[in-house]
Amino acid sequence: MALPVPVSVLMPPSPTRMRARTAIIASADASFRQRLQQRLTGLRWQIREAETGAQAWAAAETSSPEAVIVDSWLPDLDVVEFLREFRGSFPRVDVLTSEAGGSSDGPRSPYRQELLYALRMCQDTDTAAWNTACDLGDGPAPQVTAETKKPPAIVQPERVLAQAAEEPEAAPRPVLLAPPLATTRREAPAIERLPELIGNASCMLEISRRIRLVAPRSTPVLIEGPTGSGKELVAEALHRLSTRSRKPFIALNCAAIPEALLEAELFGHTRGAFTGAVQGRMGRIEAADGGTLFLDEIGEMPLSLQSKLLRFVECGELQRVGDNETVKVDVRIIAATHRPLAKHAGEGTFRSDLYYRLAVFLIRTPALADHIDDLPLLVNHFLEKLGRTEPVKRIDAGAMSTLKEHAWPGNVRELEHVLERAAILAGDCCEITTYEIDFGLPAN
Repeated sequence: MALPVPVSVLMPPSPTRMRARTAIIASADASFRQRLQQRLTGLRWQIREAETGAQAWAAAETSSPEAVIVDSWLPDLDVVEFLREFRGSFPRVDVLTSEAGGSSDGPRSPYRQELLYALRMCQDTDTAAWNTACDLGDGPAPQVTAETKKPPAIVQPERVLAQAAEEPEAAPRPVLLAPPLATTRREAPAIERLPELIGNASCMLEISRRIRLVAPRSTPVLIEGPTGSGKELVAEALHRLSTRSRKPFIALNCAAIPEALLEAELFGHTRGAFTGAVQGRMGRIEAADGGTLFLDEIGEMPLSLQSKLLRFVECGELQRVGDNETVKVDVRIIAATHRPLAKHAGEGTFRSDLYYRLAVFLIRTPALADHIDDLPLLVNHFLEKLGRTEPVKRIDAGAMSTLKEHAWPGNVRELEHVLERAAILAGDCCEITTYEIDFGLPAN
């Protein structure tokens, strides 16, 4: 007679409860935190968010995290100093950065590949959303449900067995690899406007997106846009959000300096290098060492000087005027122009090799007429700015209507000057009317 088979043999063992894994996301960018949290939550991570370095530190003391993901910029602490101190106080926590994806020193979580995957997917989403906005602007984006937001699970048997050997108490889980190329458009994540850029129009929000994408890198950036559209504000935002923010931001207007002096102003000179050089002087490039060099109106630079700038961009070495020795300098170059440099490069009026090295990443600032709906926001911003030294003035409906009807050839800079002129003309009156709006045009 056959013996009865125990029930435990017939039924598979129930999986044990998985060990909780906690990760802290430290970033001032709420949209970045939200996208990364969605990715990691789908991978069964418990997420704690922190807007500042101090909040991340406090969360690490109370939650015993397995990993901390730090954005490239924190509003309260220098990222490099924060990482050094954090690793010293929490030596068992795996620390990753959004820019470099972690570093070789310090512990490595057995689930680091999941963290790197989530980071890569967030960055790919940003890039794809920008390309979609630029290239596929027609038609509404498809709705994204909670299921479509989850990355696809792809089983890799070798990795599952290795993970089971490392952590036998946890049930084997499918490991996520890079998903197949999407064949449909994805919904763009919410964009937070940078404080330097006033306006909620789609073109202004896309500039904020592009700045956040490229700011943590050392990639050269070319800013194109009409005069007075805020190109220097974009350059300052790129510097502020970069890892070079504690180093100098040096600006040089290539159109404001005579051609004979521009080379010495850019590269520096030795004593007696030319008539009037009574002492040596450091150039703007060298003064920006470790930081950012902003070359405004790069399209006005003479061709003879473009070749020398090209050599510096290629090798990072400069030679002062009148000196035989070279100096190694580490700067990030941001250039701006109101000219169509691509067209000029094709015509030979601007060096094409220099153009392609400066225009690795393009940001275009729009004319005010292209986002005229942002006019009330801009007016309030400039009136509050003027109110820092005197009582804040208001603007009535008639004056606002007059401003909206203007063509604004000078763009945002012209608007600022018109409002400053109107505030002066209003005198002690607290309200600006149509009578005080003067565009500086000749009388008919």
